[in-house]
Parts: sequence; C-alpha cells; structure tokens
Amino acid sequence: MNPRRKKRLTLFAALIAGVGITIGLILYALNQNMDLFYTPTEIVQGKPDGTKPHVGQRLRIGGMVVVGSVKRDPESLKVSFDVADVGPKVTVVYDGILPDLFREGQGIVAQGVLTDSHTVKASEVLAKHDEEYMPPEVAEAMDKAHKPLDYSETQLQGSK
Repeated sequence: MNPRRKKRLTLFAALIAGVGITIGLILYALNQNMDLFYTPTEIVQGKPDGTKPHVGQRLRIGGMVVVGSVKRDPESLKVSFDVADVGPKVTVVYDGILPDLFREGQGIVAQGVLTDSHTVKASEVLAKHDEEYMPPEVAEAMDKAHKPLDYSETQLQGSK
C-alpha cells in the first residue's frame, strides 16, 4: 500500500471512530436525562409491555390527588399525598411549596425518584391550571385505562 493511501485510510478510520464515540456520548447523555411517564397503576403493576420502574429511577407520575390524603408536616414544608388513577394509589412525598392551584381531587404531574414500589420522592409538582385542563400524558393514560364497554354486544348476547 502506498503512503498516500495509507494516510487516507488512517484518517478515514479516525473519522469513523470519532463519529462513533460522539454518537455514543450523545445517547448516554440523553438516556441519563430521560424521565419516563407512569400512572400510579403502571408504577405498581407495570406497563402493558411488561416494563416496570425500578427503585431509584427518575420518573414522572400523573394522576388525581386522592381526597383526604394530603398530610402536611407542621414543622417544615414537607407534604405527602396519594395519587391514583383507576387502580392502586401511590404516595408522593414533596418538600417544598406546592403550586397555588394544588388541591385534593385534581390532576397533577410530579417529577421525582421512585423510593419504593408505592412511594415517589418528588422534586417538582405541577398542577392543572383550569377546570378543563388535564396533562396530555394523564389524559392518554386515563383513556387507555377506561376503555368504554360496547353495550350493543352485551345487549345482543343477553337477548339471545
């Protein structure tokens, strides 16, 4: 192989290695900053595809604040409350000032870390901003969980 061709091959190999390393680092950085969205039922039972969050994983949880579940620490800003959709409840623990629109019986999205199978330590809590609004992730998850029953089939089977 002549020296000119050898130099081009070395340059090409270094370029391919550099691009590969750059893509690998970008994918690693994106994976570290990705927060997956879960409903309370998906945290406890897992998603339909079988994925279930593990303890220590950063995630976002969305659902409705259970009425009567808000407990505030009188000595600090710590607050804990239960969030539910259609299944089991998950407790969210938050240390900070809650949004002004936060109240029982409304939809919220909390971002934090899963500390055990039924508890999330939140770093941020977001509340809806009007009566009609529900975060898109929560609305989609609630729609999937509330599949409407086709009454025409059941009525036909009952009349036979």
